[in-house]
Formats: sequence, structure tokens, C-alpha cells
Amino acid sequence: MNVNQYAPQSLLARARELHQRIITYDSHIDVLPDLGSPQRPADEDGPGSFDLAKVRHGMLSGAGLVVHATALRPGPTSAEAGRREHEERYRVITRIAEQHPDRAAIAHTPAQFRQLAEEGRFAIVLSLQNTAPLHNLDDLDAWASRGIAQLAFTFIGTNQWAGSARPYPFIGPGPLPQGLSDLGRAAIPRLNDLGVLVDVSQLSSPAFEEVLELTRTPVVASHSAVRALVDIDRNLTDGELQAIRDNGGVAQIVGFGPYLRPLSEPMRERLRAHWAAYGLASPATLADLLSVNDPATAHWDQDTFDAFLHEFHEILELDRPEADVNDLVDAIDHAVWHAGIDHVGIGSDFNHSSGVTGWMTVADNLNVTAELIRRGYTDQEIAKLWGGNFLRVWQHALDAADLAKAPLR
Repeated sequence: MNVNQYAPQSLLARARELHQRIITYDSHIDVLPDLGSPQRPADEDGPGSFDLAKVRHGMLSGAGLVVHATALRPGPTSAEAGRREHEERYRVITRIAEQHPDRAAIAHTPAQFRQLAEEGRFAIVLSLQNTAPLHNLDDLDAWASRGIAQLAFTFIGTNQWAGSARPYPFIGPGPLPQGLSDLGRAAIPRLNDLGVLVDVSQLSSPAFEEVLELTRTPVVASHSAVRALVDIDRNLTDGELQAIRDNGGVAQIVGFGPYLRPLSEPMRERLRAHWAAYGLASPATLADLLSVNDPATAHWDQDTFDAFLHEFHEILELDRPEADVNDLVDAIDHAVWHAGIDHVGIGSDFNHSSGVTGWMTVADNLNVTAELIRRGYTDQEIAKLWGGNFLRVWQHALDAADLAKAPLR
């Protein structure tokens, strides 16, 4: 197993001992489509950032595994393609528990999560991202009945439910909302009633504000960083961090390099040249260098957009990130300062081009804990960051849903 020996051994030993005593939770991990296949057993160390072998080495109690649908340009077949992808990801995730019941299981409540951790089994929390393939509120009920614990309306591209922090005109052309649509607004109380956490990580700022105005329960930002350190729309402002605090929610800091450390000038120049090669105006801000928001792209064909996006990701060299564990914990420090230790957590976004030097897979988790120890976080505070805060918020959402269902006395 390829493990980054990033932290000193003395700190790693302390981190390992702490992980034996606390519950640890990563709130956003994508699964590779072939995980659990005969060619790619889920309990063996293999390609990608997540499998049960890496879980054991990284001493991770559980994670939010994502039922994801790729953002597609609206068309006659896009909704059906998205629904198929949701189903395929759901099948891959649930197959982990079916094939390895002694190693993993689905957790439907924090109590089940804690019980699985005590038994030494990996706790899977089901998360759904991108509601573009869903038609109506009944679809939310259906996914909740299948165990979805948290839900994000958007990915890249605004859709019929909500505005995205990265609207991508190619993905979301036409009269789509900047904030929540009528459907999105109606979804918030429905999700509250279902006990499903609303995930605000990918939302536009107007949509974020509307969610916090409408929700009766705490929200989660499953994989976000902070805008004060990297000024892009995808990151949370200090005001948004404080709003999550006031809401009682939790902001899970993401391990995605470009959101944690501003791009170097040589990298920016390469990206500007890439824009120019496709006839686009040079982006004036870092936000527009990291989000394909030029209106001209709305008129591209699929092949042009796919080629541009592939080359864009190649230039970013995400497998050799400029950011490292120190940058990650700088963002955690900032979030804790503005939101408080009770409202911050950790969400890697592994297997979606995420990772920083020292934390490229689940197997490297102890490096993060070692850096938190080095900076003076107490055992209790680290336990909150690594899962305690999320479990509290999740329980609040479930309790509120039960109260909503209770008859009047």
C-alpha cells in the first residue's frame, strides 16, 4: 500500500493511539464504478483513494459515500442517464456491505454508526449528489426510503432545483435559478420532514441563503473550503461559516488542493493559454480560472466541451497537488475561528481528483490527525472534527423529523 509518510513518527504514533479511541468520519467520498467487481475487490488495496484495505490502514470509522450523477447538458436522454448513474453508484456502494458484512454495513442513524464502530465494521452513510435527474418531491421520498441521509441539489451546473456555485453555462443554459427554484424551495421542508440533511457545499450563495432561511434543521457542507484563503465562489465566506454556526450545522473542510492554496502564477498562465486556445477571453479572477463560466461555452457542442474540460484537468495536475496537509489544516483553523470547534469537520472528496500532499488516500488519514495534534488541538476537539460534530447534526435532523411526525397532544 502506498502511504505518504508525511508526519513525524512520534506524532503518527499519537494519532494512531487517538484513532483507536475516537470515531472518525469522512463526509464525502466518491466510489470508483468497478469497486466490488471481480477485478477490483472492495476489501483489497487497489487503484483509487478508497477501499476497505485503505480504510483499515487509515483507521476510518465511516464515510459518506456518494450516490452521484454526472452533470449533463439538459436533453431528451440526460435525465434517464442521470438516473441510471444514480442507480449504478447506489449498487456499487451497497454491494460493499453485501459482499463484506463482517467489514462494513449501512448506518441509518448515529446510534447504528457508533455500534458498527464498536464492532470494528466500516459505517457507510449514504449521500446523494445532483438532483437534476429527479422529477419531483416524491423522488426525494423514494431515495430517503432507500437510506439516503444527506442530499445535495447541485454539482457543476445549475439545474431545475437550485443554482450552483459553478454554474457552467454549457451544463445549465436557459432560464434557470440563481437561488432555489420553486421546486427547490418546496424540497427543504420535505427533506426536513424526512430527516435528510441538506448538503450546501455546491450551492450558489443565493441558494445557500435561501436554504438557511427555509430549513428547520441544521445543514451540512459536506466538502467545502474557505473563501478567505482562496477567493472562489465554490468556497464558503466567513459570513457563510458563521451562518452555518448559527444554524447549528457543520462545515466539512475538503482536501481539494486548488480550493486550499491559490494557484501558482505558472499554473495560472497555463490555464489562461488554454482559454485562449479555445477562443475564450482570459479569465480576470481565480474563481473564473477554476470554473468554466464563460457564456460562450453555452453554444459549444459536447465534443468541444469534453475536450476543453479534459485538458483543463490535465493542466491542473491534480495528482501532484501544490497544496499539502498544512494548507488543509490552515483552512480548518480558519473555519474553527469563524464557526467554532463544534461546527467544523473533514470531508476529503476522494476519488474525484481530490487530495493534497500528505493526504492522497484514506490510508493517509493519520497525517491529518498528526498535524491537528501538532497545532495544539485537544483529543476532544479532534474527535469533534473527525466525526463528532457530524453525528450530532445528523441526530438533530432525525430527532426533528420524528417530532414533525408525532401527533398533537
